[in-house]
Amino acid sequence: QEQLVESGGGLVEAGGSLRLSCVASGFTSDYYAIGWFRQAPGKEREGVACIDRDDGTTFYSDSVKGRFTISSDNSKNTVDLQMNSLKSEDTGVYYCAADYIGREAMCSKIVTVDYWGQGTQVTVSS
Repeated sequence: QEQLVESGGGLVEAGGSLRLSCVASGFTSDYYAIGWFRQAPGKEREGVACIDRDDGTTFYSDSVKGRFTISSDNSKNTVDLQMNSLKSEDTGVYYCAADYIGREAMCSKIVTVDYWGQGTQVTVSS
């Protein structure tokens, strides 16, 4: 049974940094994408950064490109999101997600993602 467990998040001032981590378990293949989505109050959930687990190829939304970095450690089945130069508009609930599809299809929400973590709050104060 596929599971995703997030950690990290919290409150930070604008311009600061935070790191989120996600541990994946139960996936039956090495060929899946894993990444991070966020949802701000009153807005749709959006994909911000996704990575193909097999080769480490990444995808970023335009809103975070150059500020956020996604990385994976396949030996530990973890994926991290390093968030730098945070802005107030980065505030929201961040979800780890994964599925047996490609990184771009997942982050762009071309297909429905089946596996989600419980979410962790990130608040950036201005």
